[in-house]
Amino acid sequence: MPEVPGHTVPRWLVNRRKRPDATMRLYCFAHSGGSAAEYVRWGDDVPGIEVWGVQLPGRGSRLDDPQYTRVGPLVHDLVQQAAFRAPFAFFGHSLGALLAYETARALREHGLPGPERLLLSACPAPHRPRGLPPVHHLGDRELFTAIQGQYGSLPDEVAEDPDLLAIMMASHRSDFELVDSYRHTPGEPLDLPLHVFGGTEDRLPAEELAQWQGHSRGPFALNLLPGGHFYLREHRAALLALVQAALTDRRRAGSPVGSLSHDL
Repeated sequence: MPEVPGHTVPRWLVNRRKRPDATMRLYCFAHSGGSAAEYVRWGDDVPGIEVWGVQLPGRGSRLDDPQYTRVGPLVHDLVQQAAFRAPFAFFGHSLGALLAYETARALREHGLPGPERLLLSACPAPHRPRGLPPVHHLGDRELFTAIQGQYGSLPDEVAEDPDLLAIMMASHRSDFELVDSYRHTPGEPLDLPLHVFGGTEDRLPAEELAQWQGHSRGPFALNLLPGGHFYLREHRAALLALVQAALTDRRRAGSPVGSLSHDL
């Protein structure tokens, strides 16, 4: 990965497909226990956009790096060590949405160029309660069972291999502790468009997702797609079409404030 003058080599950022002619870069923040690999594949299907994944320690190429359990230190180090190349936007799913939001705030606080837009998925607004009991203290098998019960997002075979289970639960555990320990610090709203997405069968209803509107002075749009918490896997093409539209039509600031559509 090339160095950018004045910045540390961005170990935090991974890319699958370079697009020298890209008009926008999209930096994606993964869900709890997730890897950047799932999101960088989007680069094959969004022409004109160069997609990057934010690789947290403890997974992928950073498997041996110490993991974070608090949002503040994680975001501080990310902003200090990663080079986000303008023009860019952030996408975050679940925990990733929270990290994308806090990273945008930290960039503003440090007087650094920030994202032109925030695309946030399947996450309650930062001032709202999580609505789920803490699980980061659970043992590997108990944590696996809790994740499957809530999301059903892991292959059942993981539980049959103790070594693989330990590796996967380590990243999930640290990420859930990020969420469990997070407390929102009120501040000035951001000045950029917010695009919020969710699944119609997720535990977060539209009115809960709409609470994000108070965290930016810019335009707000909310789109719901069929499916649960991981609707973006089931309806990947539909989501990417919305992402493409949001990022390529930069002449508009966004949809009217309070806009809501159900993409069914």
